[in-house]
Amino acid sequence: MIRHAEPRDASRLAEISIFTKRMNYRSIFRNDKVSFGEMQVYPLAKSYLDDPDSLKGIWVFEDEFVKGFVTIKDSQIAELYVDSFFANQGIGSELIRFAIEEHGCDRLWVLEKNESAKRFYRRHGFAESGQRQLEEGTSEYIVEMIRA
Repeated sequence: MIRHAEPRDASRLAEISIFTKRMNYRSIFRNDKVSFGEMQVYPLAKSYLDDPDSLKGIWVFEDEFVKGFVTIKDSQIAELYVDSFFANQGIGSELIRFAIEEHGCDRLWVLEKNESAKRFYRRHGFAESGQRQLEEGTSEYIVEMIRA
C-alpha cells in the first residue's frame, strides 16, 4: 500500500535514505567523511519529527512496514528510494507509477553517473532532456530526465 508519510515513519525514512545513499553514491562521490560522518540516521529522523511539515510531499510503500518512499514536489520526483533488502521486488516501480499516475510527475534529476537509476527511469518512460548541472556542493553533475 502507498500512503502519505507520517511522523511514526521518521526512523524508517531516515534509515532507508541514509543507507541507500551510502550504497548507491559512495562509489560516485568517494567521500567517506560525508557518507559515514555527516550522513547519519538519527539527525535526519529527528528533523522529520521536529518539522512534520517536511513529510507533506513524501509517500511511503508499506507492506507490514515501510520498504521505500518517493518524495514529490510539484510535478517532479525529488527522491525515490527503496530499502536495499527489498530491491528488485517491484516496489520502486509501484512508487514511480504512483508518482506519475496520481501526481502527474513528469520530470526528475538524477546523478549523471548513476547508470542503474537512469536505466530504471528509462524503463518507466523518462529520457534525458539534455539539461545538466552541478549537484550543489559537489563536483558531480546531475541530469534532468523528463517523461514524454
